[in-house]
Amino acid sequence: MQVPSPSTREAASMYGTVVAVFLVILVATLQSSAPPENPFPYRVPLDPEGSLELSWNVSYAQKTVHFQLLVQELKAGVLFGMSDRGELENADLVVLWTDGDSTYFGDAWSDQRGQIHLDSRQDYQLLGARRTPEGLSLIFRRPFDTCDPKDYLIEDGTVHLVYGVLEEPFRTLEAINTSGLQTGLQRVQLLKPSIPIPALPMDTHTMEIRTPDILIPDQPTTYWCHITELPDGFSRHHIVMYEPIVTKGNEALVHHMEVFQCAAQFETFPEFSGPCDSKMKPRRLNYCRHVLAAWALGAKAFYYPEEAGLAFGGAESSRFLRLEVHYHNPLKIQGRRDSSGIRLHYTATLRRFNAGIMELGLVYSPVMAIPPRETAFVLTGYCTDKCTQLALPPSGIHIFASQLHTHLTGRKVVTVLVRDGRETEIVNRDDHYSPHFQEIRMLKKTVSVRPGDVLVTSCTYNTEDRELATVGGFGILEEMCVNYVHYYPQTQLELCKSTVDPGFLREYFHLVNRFNGEEVCTCPPASVPEQFAAVPWNSFNRDVLRALYGFAPISMHCNKSSAVRFQGEWNRQPLPEIISKLEEPTSHCPASQDQSPSSHTVVNIGGGKG
Repeated sequence: MQVPSPSTREAASMYGTVVAVFLVILVATLQSSAPPENPFPYRVPLDPEGSLELSWNVSYAQKTVHFQLLVQELKAGVLFGMSDRGELENADLVVLWTDGDSTYFGDAWSDQRGQIHLDSRQDYQLLGARRTPEGLSLIFRRPFDTCDPKDYLIEDGTVHLVYGVLEEPFRTLEAINTSGLQTGLQRVQLLKPSIPIPALPMDTHTMEIRTPDILIPDQPTTYWCHITELPDGFSRHHIVMYEPIVTKGNEALVHHMEVFQCAAQFETFPEFSGPCDSKMKPRRLNYCRHVLAAWALGAKAFYYPEEAGLAFGGAESSRFLRLEVHYHNPLKIQGRRDSSGIRLHYTATLRRFNAGIMELGLVYSPVMAIPPRETAFVLTGYCTDKCTQLALPPSGIHIFASQLHTHLTGRKVVTVLVRDGRETEIVNRDDHYSPHFQEIRMLKKTVSVRPGDVLVTSCTYNTEDRELATVGGFGILEEMCVNYVHYYPQTQLELCKSTVDPGFLREYFHLVNRFNGEEVCTCPPASVPEQFAAVPWNSFNRDVLRALYGFAPISMHCNKSSAVRFQGEWNRQPLPEIISKLEEPTSHCPASQDQSPSSHTVVNIGGGKG
C-alpha cells in the first residue's frame, strides 16, 4: 500500500472537513426519536475497562447507521467492526492506524487467519475525527447492506461487534494480524425500532429495584440474585415504563438485568442477596420466574403502549420480587461496589388493557434433543390453531414486544405467524442470536394474532463441541426454545408450546436398535436422556431423528397461568399444515460490482500517533 502524497493528504483533509461538518449536522436531524442535541442516542462500552465507547444512530430512510467511536487513550490505532459470532477472523472492519508519520482510516476485512486487508470498496465513510476532553472521537457511517461480499449485512437482531487496539505503528495495513492484538467483542441490537415514545401519566410513580451496594466478585461471570419486597398493602398498579440504573463507573461490567415476580402460592420468601448459583440460595427462589422487566447492554427505556400496562401488586400476586444482575468481569477487576438495578415507572390509574406475557416454542422436555457435532440442527415448537381458537378472545391479541431464549447452543430463533395455512409475517427473528445477550425487544410493528392462527417458533443449534446428545430441560447444559411474547389484552393463555409425541420417540429408539445392531436400552428404567446418550450418532440416526421431528404428531401444552391445560384433547395432535412459506429477503444488489479501488480508500486524518 502506498502512502498518499502531500497534495493528496491535503485535499483529502479539506474534503473530509467539509463533509464532516455537513454530515454531523445531518446526523442530528435524522429520523429518530432522539432529540437534536443527542445525535447518538444509543451507547455501549466496548471493552471491560470502558476505554472504548461506541454510540450510534439509525436512519431507516437512508438505510444507514451512523457511528461515533470514542477512544480514551489512542496508542497506535484501533480497529472496529462486525462478524457473524464475534470472531476476529472473517470480520468486516474499519481501521485507524499510523505508520509512525501519518494516520490513516480505511475500510478493511480480515481473512480466516486474522490477516487484515484493505477493502477494494470503501463503504465505511469517515465523517469526522476530533479530539475531545474524553479522547479521540471518530464519526463514520455505513449502509445496512453494501452489496460487498466482504462486508457484514446489518440486520434486525443481535450484532456481534469486535474491536482491537494497535499498540505500535504498522508500515502498511496488511502488516496487521488480529492474533497479536488486544481484542474483544460486544453484543448489541444496532437496528433499534423507530417508534414514538408514549407520554407517561401524570400520576406516575417510580420504584427502584437495586442491588444493595454489593462487592462485584472478581471472576469473569457472576449472576447476582437479590430478593426485595413490595410495601405491605401495595395495591394493584400498572407498570408503564422501566429503565436501567447502572452505577457510574460500572457501565462495562453490568451486562444485563431482569426483575422477576415470585409465585403467589407462597406467602413468604426468605431474604437473600448473593450469587444465583450459591449453595446458600434458598430453593424457594426458583419459584420467582414471572418476568416484570429485562434490560441488556445498549437498550434504553422500555415503554408499554398507551392503552396497556403490566399489572403487579394487589391481593392476587406475590409481594416478593427477585432482581438478577449479570456481571461480566473478564479482567477480574477487584474492589468495585455496585448498586445497579431497574427503575419501574407505575401508575395506580389502571389502563384499558392488562398486558400479558405468553410462552411460545418447545416444552422443557428431554424428548426434544439435538445430536452431538451438529452445526445447524433445527427444532420447532407450535402454538396450534386449536389452542388459539379456544383461548384467545374473538378480537384477538396484539404482540408488541418479544424476548427470545435458548441455552448455550442456540444460534438462531424465529417465530412466524401462520393464518389459513400460510405464513403471513415474522413476529421476531434473530439470525445471529446469542444466549449471552437476551433482552426484551420492542417490535417495529405490532403483530395481531386472531383465534385460529398458528405461531411457529424454530431454534437452530450448534453442538459441534459436544460428544453426547443435548436434551431439552431446565439445566444450562440442556436446551430450550422459547419466545416470551408481550401482548395485550391479557388472556388466561400463558403457555402455548409443543413437544414430539413420546410414543413416536419410543419407536425411534426401537428403529435405532434394529438398524444399527447396537443395544440402546429402551426398557422402562432407562430415561429418555439415557436412551439418547446410548444412540450411535451416524448419519442414518441423525437423519431419521430430524425427519421424526418434521412429521410426528405433537403433544400440545395449551396452559392457563395455573399450569392447568385448557379443556380438550391435546396429545397426538397433527402438525399444523403450512401450504406456503414467506419468501426469504432478496438482494437488490447489482449482478456485478466494480471492485477497483477508489482514490480515497485511505484518508489522512493527522500526523504522528494521533
